[in-house]
Amino acid sequence: MEEHKFRNKITWFTFFFSILVIWVHSYNAVLFLGGTKTGYRTDYLERFLGNTVAQIAVPGFFLISSYLFFRTFTMERIWLKWNSRIRSILVPYIVWNFLYYLGYVIGSRIPVLSDIIGKGKIPFTILLASEAVLDYSYNYVFWYLNQLILLVLLAPLIYLAVKRKTIGILLISAIFAAVYLGKTLLLVNLDALLYYSFGAFMAVHGKGVAERSWNKKRLVIGMILLFVGYFLYGYDFPGAAKGEVAASAVIFRLFVPVSLWLMVPEGYLFEAKEWMKQNFFLYATHFAMVRLINKTGAFLLPPVPAVPIGIFLIMPGICVFFSYQISRLLKKFLPKIWCLLNGGR
Repeated sequence: MEEHKFRNKITWFTFFFSILVIWVHSYNAVLFLGGTKTGYRTDYLERFLGNTVAQIAVPGFFLISSYLFFRTFTMERIWLKWNSRIRSILVPYIVWNFLYYLGYVIGSRIPVLSDIIGKGKIPFTILLASEAVLDYSYNYVFWYLNQLILLVLLAPLIYLAVKRKTIGILLISAIFAAVYLGKTLLLVNLDALLYYSFGAFMAVHGKGVAERSWNKKRLVIGMILLFVGYFLYGYDFPGAAKGEVAASAVIFRLFVPVSLWLMVPEGYLFEAKEWMKQNFFLYATHFAMVRLINKTGAFLLPPVPAVPIGIFLIMPGICVFFSYQISRLLKKFLPKIWCLLNGGR
């Protein structure tokens, strides 16, 4: 695969995953319809898309982030890699977490917004600000960046493990076994470590597979992986722990992004548009827009099922549109602020 086509395909996939992430956070049926039978039925329909299909998005982000990090990695380049991630991940993580906290503090003091936020008057203190910045307590979707920062710090150890194919396979197998048994680590989520380690392994040993031009063989293999992932989803493995990160769910969330990568022919993807390239900014802003639109809609619009479902389905389009327009204004009039908020992208 040519480098340009590879990069274009990466942009398409990150944009697609961004759309899915918006659906993950757009549930609104109970908010609009209350705890009624109709509300729960509508919620079930939304969650099928948002809580099953769309849950492949963040694993997909981990896989892409890891692959790009380790694609040209050597131990001699670790400081260069870390320095670039300070600008592109750590600084925006701190800035956005503080901005979300500040937004909640200000919004909780404005009568109409305060009713929509529904958290009462939020105090502004150094302690709460520090907690918001370090623990993403007012910007819940940044749990992904929190995990990514920790994984980037672990990158040298991951690389030393996956550098040798046998040890890399053993590492990935051991992580999956820990997931299977329901084990946990102190700071890092085991499923995130699994996706990131798999991406690193493919970057070191699987470039020929990941970056080979599309052909019918890749399509067939991708379809098989997709079928296996779908078939195993929700399967009750004997002795496996249950829960959100059960072994069957982890297999599904790993296999589906990989299968889609194999199945999609890069030659059919047109050049990604500019509005498809704002994915970090979209990720950072969508949560506030989703919450504001849903809560305002529930406050103003009639409580009939078509309303929340309609808003849920078009929410990605609304978020992409407004995020892109805001990004255009920032780039034109406040380029330094844009650079800070978007991590220099």
